Amino acid sequence: MKDLSVRIVFAALALFFLPAFAMAQTPQLDPGEKLEKLQFPAVTMQLKGWTKFGSGHVYTLPVRAGQHVKIDFSTKSKFAFLAIFDLSKPDDEAFFGTDEDGLSFQTTVKENTTWLLRPYYSKVSPRRGLGAPFSILIEPLAAAPQQPPAEPESPSLFPKAPPKAK
Repeated sequence: MKDLSVRIVFAALALFFLPAFAMAQTPQLDPGEKLEKLQFPAVTMQLKGWTKFGSGHVYTLPVRAGQHVKIDFSTKSKFAFLAIFDLSKPDDEAFFGTDEDGLSFQTTVKENTTWLLRPYYSKVSPRRGLGAPFSILIEPLAAAPQQPPAEPESPSLFPKAPPKAK
């Protein structure tokens, strides 16, 4: 009987903490947004779409520690941007945004997590209703070869002989 009550307590605790864990990996969508779940690509992947306030696609991308990745954003509009969020973090701040950080992001992932890629159309645009086309390239990169540290030359008691003249 005691064993059963312990199991019930553990099951209740698991059910209590499971939603909090699941919510950390589930993004809060704006009205009209559609979520597309991606897998980390083996080769370069291109996403094309249209974004405007209140509609468009957002993408989740699971990444693993040690993976090298480059993400490029391109658009013809000066009012369309890309923000990348880490869904495992409790804050709502993007860790990368093309409005401040440039159009390309390259990193080596430090821990297993899921990123949210959110293309958006700025509310400060003078023509709010139009939106803009965009393209996102997600490129897995090979690990940079590890260069062994150069060994310093040890001073020698006997200097090297100069090369012989021919």
